Amino acid sequence: QVQLVESGGGLVQAGGSLRLSCAASGRTFSGYVMGWFRQSPGKEREFVAAINWSGGSTNYADSVKGRFTISRDIVRNTVYLQMNSLKPEDTAVYYCSSRPVTLREYDYWGQGTQVTVSS
Repeated sequence: QVQLVESGGGLVQAGGSLRLSCAASGRTFSGYVMGWFRQSPGKEREFVAAINWSGGSTNYADSVKGRFTISRDIVRNTVYLQMNSLKPEDTAVYYCSSRPVTLREYDYWGQGTQVTVSS
């Protein structure tokens, strides 16, 4: 059974940094894309960043380009989201997810981790 477990959220002041982790288990993730999404109260869930597990190619939402970096550790089966220069508008629950490279829909989701950025 696929499991995605996020950790690393917390409270940080504006301008600070956090690193989120997503421990993935239950299958081989070669041929999959791992993504980070976020959702704040009253808003729809939005895409943040994604990485191709096999090749390592990445893409980012415009709102986080230059501030966030997604990476993966193949040995540890873990995906990271390094978040720098955090802003209050980055406050949200952050979710890890996966999808096959050939599909557009993400099929497995973690439980989420709260990130709160104070001004």
